[in-house]
Order: sequence, then structure tokens, then C-alpha cells
Amino acid sequence: MVDRALVEVFREMNGGMFPPMTETFERGKTIFFPGDPAERFYFLVKGAVKLSRVYEAGEEITVALLRENSVFGVLSLITGNRSDRFYHAVAFTPVELLSVPIDQVEKALKEDPELPMVLLRGLSSRILQTEMMIETLAHRDMGSRLVSFLLILCRDFGTPSTDGVTIDLKLSHQAIAEAIGSTRVTVTRLLGDLRKQKMIAISKKRITVHNPIELGQQFA
Repeated sequence: MVDRALVEVFREMNGGMFPPMTETFERGKTIFFPGDPAERFYFLVKGAVKLSRVYEAGEEITVALLRENSVFGVLSLITGNRSDRFYHAVAFTPVELLSVPIDQVEKALKEDPELPMVLLRGLSSRILQTEMMIETLAHRDMGSRLVSFLLILCRDFGTPSTDGVTIDLKLSHQAIAEAIGSTRVTVTRLLGDLRKQKMIAISKKRITVHNPIELGQQFA
């Protein structure tokens, strides 16, 4: 559920004189590329956004899957320097965003003493998930990486069901592989192993983890 108070803060920024732009992106569409000018600040209203880092060899590693009520595109605000984009931001699902020019956010931060804490609240889950993704990629064993990633998704996108926790995202094997630095073939095999062990179920690309605690303990 979107935090309505945070949404309203964005809508009323700068006294409502410059309302944020509402933008929508279809699944798979790029919001910004690495190297793009950092001109706008984003608040995720609906859907999920993938942030990834692209390296010179062409390898792309996912650093976060942002859920509703997250903010991103904030690096220049944090550093105090107007810099180019560091990440590749892609709509992982159909998304709806609010976007505000960076200079308007900077102005609002000076005028509203409560705004920095509001933005920190929106940024906190992003920071935590990025740390968890780094821990996930630190595992050399791909099975452990996959399990760690599934547990992150249960935490951020999971909804309770009669069979456990269902991840409310349609996940292709290729998308999972890209997120954990693996291959589609390996992910397909590992998911198959988890299904045989009755740890997960998959229906229409949605994964249900029957018992996240047990899964985490068995594959820690």
C-alpha cells in the first residue's frame, strides 16, 4: 500500500506551484540510462523498478528492485554535485512515477525542515535492499544466491497465501538470472530442484515460497 502522506508531500512540494509530473512506463522500458543527466527526482507510486549497474565488459548486475513508496534518482542530492546517472533504471513491471526537477527538490529541502526526514524515509528501504543484494551476490554458490534473492522478494513483494508467501511479481527465469549474475539454464535447474523439494511452487510466473524461514535455514 502506498504511503499517502508521502505521495501528498511530493504533490505539494514548493507549495504546489510546480506539481510533479506523472509518468508511466511499460514493463521493460528504460527510465534512465547510466550517463544520462541527473535532471529529475523520482517517487515510485505503482509497480517495481529495477536498478542495475552496467560494467565495461557489458555485464549488468541488479543492485535493487524498488517497490512502491520508494524514491530514486537522488545521487546528486546526496553528494551535493550535479552528476550524471550512475545506474540503469528499468520498469520491471508496468510502473507509475512522480518526477520532480532536481532543482525544485533542492529548493524545497531548504524551505521545508521536515522534507529531509520524509525523503530519508522513502530512501531507507532502497538502501536496505541494496545492502541485501550485495550480500546475495557475495555468495559464490548459485543456489544460495537464488534462495537469498527469493527471500528478499518475499520481504519486499510477498503477500501471504494459503500455501505460504507469494511473490507478487511475474518473474521470468531470465530476469532472475540477470538479478543474481547467473544464467537462465542454471536458474531453471535450481528452481526445478526447489520445486522437487517442495520448497516453492510456481504458477503463471509467480513464485510461492511455502516456508521462507525453513528455506532460509536450510540453504543458509
